[in-house]
Amino acid sequence: MILSDKSIKQEVKSKNLLIRPFKKENVQPSSYDVRLATKFRVFKNLHQPYIDIKNKSLDTVSELITANEKDGLIIHPGEFILGSTMEYLEIPNNLVAELQGRSSLGRIGLVIHSMSGYIDPGFKGHITFHITNLSNTPIKIYPKFRVAQLVFYKMTTPAEIPYGDSRLNSKYQNQTDPTASRLFKDFESKEGK
Repeated sequence: MILSDKSIKQEVKSKNLLIRPFKKENVQPSSYDVRLATKFRVFKNLHQPYIDIKNKSLDTVSELITANEKDGLIIHPGEFILGSTMEYLEIPNNLVAELQGRSSLGRIGLVIHSMSGYIDPGFKGHITFHITNLSNTPIKIYPKFRVAQLVFYKMTTPAEIPYGDSRLNSKYQNQTDPTASRLFKDFESKEGK
């Protein structure tokens, strides 16, 4: 069941769902608009033949930069960067969220979640965006603008083992800035067994 505007406000008011800061004007009929933070992870031109997903230094293939509201950030055709929400979220064990790009951005070729958009019950932190410019023209974006929307779904029962539980490999729990891939942790847990 998808939460309506009324249900989203009720979940926030009851403190079951935490969105900080919460802005009533960002509540849509069946979603909540999230804004773009000021930090971005941009990829470097590498002098190596490939990226090894087992390598613990996956964050070295990109660098963290800050953009301001006035000057914004230009994303070139075909460029892929990471961004994150201004909002800090705590998804309760009985809800899941799905990240959707805004249609207005898709119409100019900007994809906000090119690989994944699913937020598990129990997630806490800022959501990382996977931003790609699919157009043939550079696009300038600005921190603090409404970049995407979250759709919330009520689960039939609360998750028995929510994201962040010590029994899971919750690689992105409590992330604050755009977070580089932590895929190497999948190999560490398998090799350790």
